[in-house]
Amino acid sequence: MIPTPNEAVTPAKTRSEELFEIAKTLLPGGVSSPVRAIKPYPFYVDCAKGAYLKTADGKTLLDCCLGYGPLLLGHAHPTIQEAISQQLEKGWLYGTPTELEIELAKLITRDYTSIDMVRFCSSGSEATMAALRLARGYTGKSDIVKVAGGFHGAHDAVLIKAGSGATTMGIPDSAGVLSDVASHTHSVAYNDAEELETLLSKNADIAAFIIEPIMANIGPILPKPGYLKDIREITAAHDVLLIFDEVITGYRIGRSGAQGYYGIRPDLTTLGKIVGGGLPLGVFSGKREIMECTSPQGPVYNAGTFNGHPLSMAAGIATLNWIFEHETMYSTLAGYTQVIADTIADIKGHSGTFVSIGSLFKYFFREKAPQNYFDAKECNTDAFLELYMHMNKNEIFIPPSQFETNFLSFAHAEDEIEKICVGYETALK
Repeated sequence: MIPTPNEAVTPAKTRSEELFEIAKTLLPGGVSSPVRAIKPYPFYVDCAKGAYLKTADGKTLLDCCLGYGPLLLGHAHPTIQEAISQQLEKGWLYGTPTELEIELAKLITRDYTSIDMVRFCSSGSEATMAALRLARGYTGKSDIVKVAGGFHGAHDAVLIKAGSGATTMGIPDSAGVLSDVASHTHSVAYNDAEELETLLSKNADIAAFIIEPIMANIGPILPKPGYLKDIREITAAHDVLLIFDEVITGYRIGRSGAQGYYGIRPDLTTLGKIVGGGLPLGVFSGKREIMECTSPQGPVYNAGTFNGHPLSMAAGIATLNWIFEHETMYSTLAGYTQVIADTIADIKGHSGTFVSIGSLFKYFFREKAPQNYFDAKECNTDAFLELYMHMNKNEIFIPPSQFETNFLSFAHAEDEIEKICVGYETALK
């Protein structure tokens, strides 16, 4: 029946919209992680292969989110699929050690000269939580320092706002975080070594400084020349452990992560995402004398039913072996992000800036590239939302926040890069 002019026509709901309405009755906010709460509703994925997602609504999207970083080889890579399949035939949880743990540990210590020993856990959040506990246990000190705006997982010690001053005592950034816990966390601005020096010179009870060497969670925001070298020297001079959180950057810009790229040796390193081949895995690791303080060898407790999970171990081994055999792809991906940068540079009239390193990239709606969290917060988030919607309409999925990094994978090739370039050209013009 044809509606009369006075009758409103209600458009049919998409499958994703229908699913989200059900999800909201069962999951807080309808999602399992806040970053997935895309307005007005998230799209639901049915399957993925290579560089592409297929949604429950039948759309095919070029993926520049890649699970927020883990999928360096792309979706459903056959090498990783085969490794997981073979392990599934053998069983997937034993509650005992496996040779897989030794094999993956050998690969990580091969690639990272700062790492002598590793402990496997289930997520990046677990890894940073354990690394901070280990730093306190090893040093006998109580306080930690983080970078303002730096994200190191969803545990109490690091869910701290920047505050009005870069070196103020922490303020809880989430309900349920006790103020006396937050008081042991201090923050300093990224790319400002002098602030770190000032803080450490006034507080002798600081166990560790945890930092993403490249601020990948709100960027990428890159370190100024000499900054990482300076903080390494400052922390060493004050007997403070330097923890590099490379959950995102580990194996992302090279086999040795950001520390290999910049030539810095931290005391402890946390890894995740890529090192598990897309399966849940976290790693805290570092110098032997520090790691030996971890239970059962030492007094700092760490345990987990899923630590060293056989499927994650198998996927991680397959991923790192594949990377070792195809290492030249890192320079290929860096070349691809440069192509995107050159394309944007030729567009007249846009008011933002493009930042990339290796296979990480981002367009910031700010005249100059941000140097820290406070700069990033000046970006025009409304304009970014328009960009996100435009890219999605043109079948390109970028993370739906100005404060998340975009990624390429080894599954992205010249055709995909051309599609990304066209997407930015039409959006920014």
